[in-house]
Amino acid sequence: MDEKLKIKISIADRVYPLTVDPSQEEGLRSASKKIDTMIKQFEENYAVRDKQDVLAMCALQFASQVEQKQIDKAIDGEETIERLNKINSILDEYLKK
Repeated sequence: MDEKLKIKISIADRVYPLTVDPSQEEGLRSASKKIDTMIKQFEENYAVRDKQDVLAMCALQFASQVEQKQIDKAIDGEETIERLNKINSILDEYLKK
């Protein structure tokens, strides 16, 4: 039985206590650092007055990255299927001889 860890994650100068599996800790801490880095970049590059706006911009940025990766995977999958179909056709022709 895995023990849960009680950790504190800081995002946008707020602390969030979480209870997580040990295998999740590193990913959560890394994500927290990336969010804080992105917040600083948005605050430096844009005239943002409200933390809520910055957090919404961060959420949109991360969500769009996830969506783009899924789109890219789907495109790669289609190309792979096309290649496999071509190979299959060549093998069929060879085996018919």
